[in-house]
Amino acid sequence: MGFFIGHDREARRAYGFDEVALVPGTVTVNPTDTDISTRIGNTTLKVPILASAMDGVVDVDFAIAMGKQGGLAVLNLDGIQARYENPKPIFKKIAEAGPEKATKIVQDIYKEPVKDKLVTQRVKEIKKGGVLCAVSCIPQNAERVGKLAAEAGADIFVIQGTVTTARFKSSGGQVIDLQQFCQKMKIPVIIGNCVTYDAALELMDTGCAALLVGVGPGAACTSRGVLGLGVPQVTATVDCASARDFYYKKTGRYVAIITDGGMSTGGDVCKAFASGADAVMVGSVFARASEAPGMGFHWGMATPHHNLPRGTRVKVGTVGTVKEILHGPASLDDGTQNLAGAVQTCMGAVGASNIKEFQLTEIIIAPEIKHEGKLFQQAQKVGMGKK
Repeated sequence: MGFFIGHDREARRAYGFDEVALVPGTVTVNPTDTDISTRIGNTTLKVPILASAMDGVVDVDFAIAMGKQGGLAVLNLDGIQARYENPKPIFKKIAEAGPEKATKIVQDIYKEPVKDKLVTQRVKEIKKGGVLCAVSCIPQNAERVGKLAAEAGADIFVIQGTVTTARFKSSGGQVIDLQQFCQKMKIPVIIGNCVTYDAALELMDTGCAALLVGVGPGAACTSRGVLGLGVPQVTATVDCASARDFYYKKTGRYVAIITDGGMSTGGDVCKAFASGADAVMVGSVFARASEAPGMGFHWGMATPHHNLPRGTRVKVGTVGTVKEILHGPASLDDGTQNLAGAVQTCMGAVGASNIKEFQLTEIIIAPEIKHEGKLFQQAQKVGMGKK
């Protein structure tokens, strides 16, 4: 339903995770009997959770740790890992920088060029760990980096920009043909990011295996403040999932929807699946893992932009291992650990045996649901009162 925000100017209401709640089902399922596996192209994930392709989150060691827990970590091949042979001193420098100098230091660090040798080396290092290897880069570099990554043995390739569309106009040089690129790649390609039904539908025609949904919701992203862009994640996911279902009926080809960003708790993750996601991509939660390279810090992918940064460095701390964040046991009471367990428990409560059934969950608009009856938690700043 639209609302008029001025004379003859209509705007559609959109919803984020904090404004909705999931309704328990009339049948419940034992959480241990639920199947949370998902598919991206021809690849099956035991845990439908991806770690964001952000330098403070994923390096080779983290990718291996994540893969061994059934999830999938995406390594950023535009980042520090592909620019520096020994990245650890670089992360230390970023972690030690004061807040007022952090962005400038990050910008200087990213002036070092991406090296083809390191692209190949990082992929091989992940594969040597015996797990799936997923890597990403921006559209401008996809042709060169994608070929190198595929030849080195990558299993999934991600093309990721702040906003990516199937039609891109530019007078400044060659533009990547996404359809041609997907056809040439012998591995599944994920494209992002988008937030609308029409954009998603057009991107599906490229032949991609999945789409990333989300513009600006990440903890370290400032695109919404800098550019004013974005659609709240519940509405964005519902719209793109609707495009997926229409496309599947039309073509018989299923394109997975991955909600990317804006989720800080298991409850947020559950709401993304109920909105239609096949998987989720999470950054800040995993930046808090002891295996994450950022040393308790996390910064947006566009932070190093030389002219208009659209990210910032945030301190997230270190709270546990990848295993604890994905599978528990949780030592925190705020929903940031045992994400897989939260998904299974919620699926049981709504009566869903698998992710496809979970996508049919009834959703209600309930902006006060997180505060109802939580007076003591709010006063003491514990549990759900920390925000």
